Amino acid sequence: MAEAERIDPRLMREGRRSRGALYTSIGLGLVSGWAVIAQAVCLAQIINGISFRHLPPAALAPWFYTLAALFLARAGLAYGAEITAFRAAAAIKTDLRRRVLERLFARGPVPAADEASAGIAATLLEGVEGLEPYFSRYMPQMALCVAVPLAILALVFPLDVYSGLILLVAGPLVPVFMVFVGYKAEAINQRQWDKLLRLSTHFLDVLQGLTTLKLFGRAREEIAIAARISDDYRRTTMAGLRVAFLTSAVLEFFASLAIALVAVLFGARLIHGHITFYPAFLVLLLAPEYFVPLRGLSVHYHARMTAIAAARRIFALLDADVPAPGSVILPKLSQIGLRCAGVSFSYGGAMVLDGLDAEFPAGKITAIVGASGAGKTTLARLLLKFASPQAGRITINGTDDLAALAPEAWWAMLAWVPQNPRLFHGTIADNLRLGRPEATDAELREAARLARALDFIEATPQGFATPVGDLGAGLSGGQIQRIALARAYLKDPALLILDEATANLDPASEADILDAISEIARRKTVIVIAHRLAVAARADQVLVLQDGRIAEAGTHAALLAGHGPYRALAQAYGEVPCAL
Repeated sequence: MAEAERIDPRLMREGRRSRGALYTSIGLGLVSGWAVIAQAVCLAQIINGISFRHLPPAALAPWFYTLAALFLARAGLAYGAEITAFRAAAAIKTDLRRRVLERLFARGPVPAADEASAGIAATLLEGVEGLEPYFSRYMPQMALCVAVPLAILALVFPLDVYSGLILLVAGPLVPVFMVFVGYKAEAINQRQWDKLLRLSTHFLDVLQGLTTLKLFGRAREEIAIAARISDDYRRTTMAGLRVAFLTSAVLEFFASLAIALVAVLFGARLIHGHITFYPAFLVLLLAPEYFVPLRGLSVHYHARMTAIAAARRIFALLDADVPAPGSVILPKLSQIGLRCAGVSFSYGGAMVLDGLDAEFPAGKITAIVGASGAGKTTLARLLLKFASPQAGRITINGTDDLAALAPEAWWAMLAWVPQNPRLFHGTIADNLRLGRPEATDAELREAARLARALDFIEATPQGFATPVGDLGAGLSGGQIQRIALARAYLKDPALLILDEATANLDPASEADILDAISEIARRKTVIVIAHRLAVAARADQVLVLQDGRIAEAGTHAALLAGHGPYRALAQAYGEVPCAL
């Protein structure tokens, strides 16, 4: 409960971001609640006038008209309060999703990679959606459960002190009981949310590994695991609902007991003539209405606990540390040369780069090679400014510090093609224009030609309008790689970074991609993370990474003639005969 008490005020502050709509909803709800009191007065006057004063209906016409107007007004007020509250909740949800996405983008791909993608998706969808009842129902109900009962008490006490005292004592039992229930409900809702995240993550893993699971005959076992996790989530959900229903049942008991006690006291006093019909009947009409806002609060109290469980994860994403971005804006450079001086970087204390010194000349192709785990991809991430060196510095053209540069300004001057490029749902043209939406059709064709992609694109019936599924569904690996390369060229970057762009291709496709890279690389700085030495053979210089440092550097031919790590890699790949 301590954490709930810490999160609850923060949720209230989030609600203030749409305070206008929320206050309007609360105001409409209050007027509707007060209209109920006026309705009870009208009804009591009508019944008293007809039954005890024997007035004709015509004499009571103003009360009938007022009662009808109040019925219509309450319907409109209730509708307006509901719509306004949901609009306020929708605005808050949209704002939260925007801020979480902004925080994820600000953290960058490297820190964000530590989060489970399915967990983030569940938080942005189900988690944020779970806040709607809190903002649209629970928060307005909190105001109603104070203002409306107080207004009823203010009317009841002058009519009958005994009934007022009964209602005054019974009313606070509702929030007191909810506090006790909250201790158990919070733990249950937190377990429910954790199991929902686990279920989402497991389903994503199964979908992504569907082919592997089928090949190894593990589909049935995964179905059983998914069923077990789902059943576990069901049991936790039912436990939470049991607590919610138990809360409602107990509160209904207290409310019914209080109303019954008021009715018994009135009955006894009416028999003995100690009270007249009108105040007794009016109080009996108001007594159930006194508990309606309190009942509503108990019904929506479960929404509060669900929102707190979801908000814990949402606020954890919002509060995550964000590296301080640079702010320097450089004019667009036509040539980019990079130099690493004493660069170090570690993941969780495990050193990957340790005092690395390297130079990437402008207008040249530099290949970075090394054994798996040598730090090639980490170095590419630092050059891309997805992360910053923990020691040392990277300079641009010998003067400007990369760490001080604004990320967007840097990314505008470079392009990146990873080992597994990401294509999005849309057409081939949509994917090509991702970095340059204003590109003309002629520029698309030229970029596709340079990337050796024009032939297969024009061979399709729809050409550049050919639809592409998520992750490039409908295209081969080589075709996806060519489109990614064409997309990079279309951006016309001064710096092109390729992270093992030919690792998963057959020799023929690899040769086509290498030819395309060689043509694109004219007048540009190209850095290639190479797993196969065929890529390094076309580079102007080769850097060999070993133990987080540059073990040797030179041309492919010079390094192959030596007896260092590069020659050892070539022998391991079977490109150089092993010495007998």
